[in-house]
Amino acid sequence: MQQRKYILWLPILMAISVMFGMFLGRHVQPSAKHGPSKSIFHSSRSGSSDKINEVIELIYSEYVDTVNINQLSEKAIVAILEQLDPHSSYIPASSLTAVNEDLQGNFEGIGIEFNIVKDTIVVVSAISGGPSEAVGIRAGDRIVKIDEENVAGIGINNQGVVKRLRGKKGTRVQVFIARNGQPELILFTIKRDKIPLYSMDAAYMIQPNVGYIKINRFAETTYKEFLDGLNKLQDAGMNKLILDLRGNPGGYLNAATDMADEFLPRKKLIVYTEGKSRKKRFYYATGTGRFETQPLVVLIDEGSASASEIVAGALQDNDRALVIGRRSFGKGLVQEQIEFDDGSALRLTVSRYYTPSGRSIQRPYQNGIEKYYEDAYSELSSNLDSLQLADSIKVYKTIGGRTVYGGGGITPDIIIPYDTAGITNFLTAVISKGLTYDFSFDYADRYRQSLLKKYPDYMAFERDKNIEKEILIQFIDFAATKNIVANQTEISTSSSLLLTRMKSLIARNVWSNEAFYYIINRNDDIVNKALNELKNVK
Repeated sequence: MQQRKYILWLPILMAISVMFGMFLGRHVQPSAKHGPSKSIFHSSRSGSSDKINEVIELIYSEYVDTVNINQLSEKAIVAILEQLDPHSSYIPASSLTAVNEDLQGNFEGIGIEFNIVKDTIVVVSAISGGPSEAVGIRAGDRIVKIDEENVAGIGINNQGVVKRLRGKKGTRVQVFIARNGQPELILFTIKRDKIPLYSMDAAYMIQPNVGYIKINRFAETTYKEFLDGLNKLQDAGMNKLILDLRGNPGGYLNAATDMADEFLPRKKLIVYTEGKSRKKRFYYATGTGRFETQPLVVLIDEGSASASEIVAGALQDNDRALVIGRRSFGKGLVQEQIEFDDGSALRLTVSRYYTPSGRSIQRPYQNGIEKYYEDAYSELSSNLDSLQLADSIKVYKTIGGRTVYGGGGITPDIIIPYDTAGITNFLTAVISKGLTYDFSFDYADRYRQSLLKKYPDYMAFERDKNIEKEILIQFIDFAATKNIVANQTEISTSSSLLLTRMKSLIARNVWSNEAFYYIINRNDDIVNKALNELKNVK
């Protein structure tokens, strides 16, 4: 049971792509084209150039040395936007394509979503199924060095990050991570890979009448993938569902509302938006859903943001689903993308998302962007009682009169706190160096045919406990060849976590991504809690 939470912080539970500079779980409104203007700072509302524009012009005409006005302007824009909120952003022309790619194609790289906070690369999320997730990089990590080159405090931009971390499949890159609570930098060796950007990691029958669907983001194809999975499970006899949105940073609004529509009766409110210059806009269910009345559980955690929170909040507020896990990230700002003639773009926050009960999804950010990201992961060990004591917590009522909590993010109905039991220095070392990933890949490659011959499917492989001793012995010997030696106490403490991790990775390499989740979920506290709750629902 304790394995579940550890495996969450060591994400290897999910599946997707490469290194690119995506901004956390954003919802971007349709792009507008900004026509020619005297300066990027020109104020069309006032009809005249403002003070910033005048300063730029004075520097251009009067300053003692020649300066690059375009570079100066872009730095000024970034500085201005940093004073607004964590998600308004300026995207240079050189980066726009890469930033827009995250929900659309196949890429080669290390597989993280990042943001640059106070001149430091901060990991927002390790992309589901990607190489970074495989070695144990997690949200909140700060990349200080890449291949011995210092990248903190040097003015690095998105393009600079992408240039250093993207690369040909099979090549390796070393990243030095500063992690909260760790006194020294952690070295990760990551093998770049190419992974298609599928939104649905798994859809399988976790029990005879219970289906499980894992969604890693809300992209262009998410709704179709979800429907295909839902139809497959219903054909297999599913009448109860676990929808897993943990680690899902968000994406497109329409993908979220379309999915929520499948669970809600006609005219039920899904979400609404409102801003100073934007009237309220309401999104309602159409009543054409395929799963409107059957028992439903939604799983969330601190990595669930934006579109994930819209779905979870809508189903919670409408008393349609039980929400289990940990408090979600709290990203509820709507950005509108404005593209400029030079190929750059501005993503400006124009409104906020609100759940049907009126809860703002957005977590407070008045204490600065860095604190904003740190606080998102500070409640890993919290329970509902401690969260209720927080100053930001506000009480709301669902349509059925149940109490739910606002103040940023979605607070689950049942909270399963983070647990570090089973973690040892040996385990941390082998994970950070990618040894479990390398060993599992090599093991699967070496024994693929014999495994397929011995086991009719991955479920039979998971049930076989006799093979676990062999796997563990081989792995300990493998780690020793990399100068990482464990004592007997460490092996006893971490063996269960190691075996779950390696068996799931081996199963993924031999069978499928679904096999990975089948094995991981067998020892997942949050999933097991969901199954227990569903037992009592007819």
